[in-house]
Amino acid sequence: MGLGVRWTLHGDGRTPAPGAVVRPDERLSWPRTAGLGAQHVVAMFGASFVAPVLMGLDPNLAIMMSGVATVIFLLATKGKVPSYLGCSLSFVGVAAAIRASGGDSATITGAVFVVGAALFLAGLAVQRFGARIIHAAMPPVVTGAVVMLIGFNLAPVTASTYWPQDQWTALLVMLFTGLAVVALRGFLSRIAIFLGLIFGYAISWIFDLVFGKINSSVGGGPAAEHWRLDLSGVAKADWIGLPSFHGPSFEWSAILVALPVVIALIAENAGHVKAVGEMTGDNLDDKLGTAIAADGAASMLSTAVGGPPNTTYSENIGVMAATRVYSTAAYWAAACFALLFGLCPKFGAVVAAIPGGVLGGITVILYGMIGLLGAQIWINAKVDLRNPLNLVPAAAGIIIGVGGVSLKVTDSFELSGIALGTIVVITGYHVLRALAPAHMKEASPEREPLLDSGTSSYDKS
Repeated sequence: MGLGVRWTLHGDGRTPAPGAVVRPDERLSWPRTAGLGAQHVVAMFGASFVAPVLMGLDPNLAIMMSGVATVIFLLATKGKVPSYLGCSLSFVGVAAAIRASGGDSATITGAVFVVGAALFLAGLAVQRFGARIIHAAMPPVVTGAVVMLIGFNLAPVTASTYWPQDQWTALLVMLFTGLAVVALRGFLSRIAIFLGLIFGYAISWIFDLVFGKINSSVGGGPAAEHWRLDLSGVAKADWIGLPSFHGPSFEWSAILVALPVVIALIAENAGHVKAVGEMTGDNLDDKLGTAIAADGAASMLSTAVGGPPNTTYSENIGVMAATRVYSTAAYWAAACFALLFGLCPKFGAVVAAIPGGVLGGITVILYGMIGLLGAQIWINAKVDLRNPLNLVPAAAGIIIGVGGVSLKVTDSFELSGIALGTIVVITGYHVLRALAPAHMKEASPEREPLLDSGTSSYDKS
């Protein structure tokens, strides 16, 4: 397939057959592909705008560089791994720690540049020695847990930031989107998330007209009176404008704070590639090293010009799960949109104006889909969670990741959430395996379960 920029038209290019999937090397008609690309952009916009703002970086530059990063990723993987690379949320805590110790934006991007370089080298190692080194370090019980905690770690964002801004709008958007995914037919069902956003915009506008301003929390802050749909920023924004660029600055103290995140990024990439492989039915082991290296290279390029680091985006896995369209053509369209949108502050203002309640309804579904893909990995690999060797590290890591448990290492550095949960799952599994008796390591289904089998032992006759 060369560089992965040639696609076969799926059917008539209009409406896939019921239950059919559009594979990575296939596409729908270009107008429909463009629509799907726009949906992928919308799916990642929330986090890709929030993360750089929290890191003190330019969100328009983040959007533009996410498009560049996606192009690099698609070319590197030759169109085999449908993925979007957006701003990584794993570095928000790192950025806060660096700023707290006196660092600025250049210090942050310098530290993250080094993390990108480390990720690039890790990808080359996987290419050289094979995916077996990843599978040895992260077997299905580990990758499933990592995918699950990555998805469910996002739940507090919905619960504390988006949903409380307008709970009734969030509820209606959730119901509409869920109904659209299941009840609509043809192409409409495959852009249900995008339709949910449009529905949410309309409902927010109507509620503003009928009920006036709402008094609620804004962005997780204190309650205040505000419009649900505030487009004042759109009128003030320019149509065309370059984002702000700056070079990185390298300081060892900041680099040491950021480096541990590379563990989570490797796990995120491995879990992401595994999840995409499960969805498409393709064995992507031979692309794992390339995907990791491409992510590292893209992050290095982004941070070199003052942008945030990038990573494979969980939100877009949720879109693929809902639409069952895995065409990399849609991601090329998304990358082109992102490049253009990054140069259009006015469009960024429109997307930034998506009401919090609307995002609450959408993310309830999307984030849940992401987390449950981890369970799908366990099911397909027949992971026995009655075995304490599997159960204990997975359980501990998921609770840490979902609950946002933190471990303060020094006054300026702490591990928490995805990073800490990932470390606990990986190290916990291997330490326990080294110490476990032989019968716990056996995979034979004939042996007695080590924990109460629970509902799995019910008579199915």
